[in-house]
Amino acid sequence: MKKFKLDWLVLPLIGIGVVLLLWQISAATWAKELPSPLKTWQVSRPYLAEPFAKRGEMDQGILRFSWYSLILVAKGYALALLIGTPIGFLLGLSKTFAKIFDPIIQILRPVSPLAWLPLGLVLFVGAGRQASELGALFTIAVCSMWPTVLNTSVGVRAIPQDYLNVAKVLKLSRRKTLFKVLIPATLPYMFTGFRLSLGIAWLVIVAAEMLTGRPGVGGFLWQEYNALIYEHIILCIITIGVIGFILDRLMSVVERRFKTA
Repeated sequence: MKKFKLDWLVLPLIGIGVVLLLWQISAATWAKELPSPLKTWQVSRPYLAEPFAKRGEMDQGILRFSWYSLILVAKGYALALLIGTPIGFLLGLSKTFAKIFDPIIQILRPVSPLAWLPLGLVLFVGAGRQASELGALFTIAVCSMWPTVLNTSVGVRAIPQDYLNVAKVLKLSRRKTLFKVLIPATLPYMFTGFRLSLGIAWLVIVAAEMLTGRPGVGGFLWQEYNALIYEHIILCIITIGVIGFILDRLMSVVERRFKTA
């Protein structure tokens, strides 16, 4: 029990304490514009004390902003998996498909969300008020699907040939081969891609909201930056980090459940 507390409670608290100390020293010495931890807490307390309050379109509790962002991320992430997973299987199963599309994927993969978002807005300009949401969904899906595509294709190529030979001997249909052989054997690789894709989706939503001015953590951060309220900027940064950490841990739990199932 003592070791458990030391590993999972005391050591992280020491790390947090060190960061707070460095933050306090920086605010008191060379970074005079940087608010101290105490001042950040005092200024941000209304957004934390009433996390779901709605005082205005861009004046809401931090958890309410986070909820808006998470809903949009969930939609874009689901779209990324629906598109990326089949493409990954096709890349892994068909050498011809890989030769045709792998160069295109390698060209598009490093493109920044800041470049994809204007294109998304142009594509959905006819959607009126929904243009910013659809543009954000497009950007999240395109930017976050690449880890799923690449890891799934690597997993398919890593399947031992004996597995496929057994499927042929048993005369399994393509559908049964997919669900009984290919997907179970590729699942660890797929979940690695899903986990990376989720992290990227959460990163992209911040940039998308900052550029479109949508209500959410990113939109709130950009508004407070323009208003030079640095305490709220730090609040947003911490919120983004904490939610990203929670999402990653939740995905790891789901991954373990599937592995043990």
